[in-house]
Amino acid sequence: MSERKDLIQEFVSVPAAELLETVSDIKTKGYRLGQICATTLDDVLEVLYSFEKDFTLKNLKVETPARSAELYSVTAIYPPAFIYENEIHDLFGITFKNLAIDFGGHFFKIAKETPWNPQAHEAREEIPEAPEGARKDPEEIQEGGGE
Repeated sequence: MSERKDLIQEFVSVPAAELLETVSDIKTKGYRLGQICATTLDDVLEVLYSFEKDFTLKNLKVETPARSAELYSVTAIYPPAFIYENEIHDLFGITFKNLAIDFGGHFFKIAKETPWNPQAHEAREEIPEAPEGARKDPEEIQEGGGE
């Protein structure tokens, strides 16, 4: 009896720095993007990218620090990924660099910022605000009142 192809899955851990190269390679092999999801693991966020071809799944696991979560967007390779990446940004606080369509944290209307990753929200609250007068209003600068 032959092995059922629909049960074949591969999980590969990929460093964040190699994500785009790996995803590009997967695309050239004819895989389609199935989904992107994330989960919180203590001080780390794990993002799982799933790709399908001929009823087999290839899954890439990428980890990023929960307090300063940042990854490159795969939307240049798989444009529909903007939906997943905006959702993950809103719920987990991961910033996706070069995101093709970026809702800036407003993809969902949610009651609490980054509800599934409180560390991201706490890290943002720790950033001190600029002292009064340290930042010029862009209109003031254009009118000659700035530097």
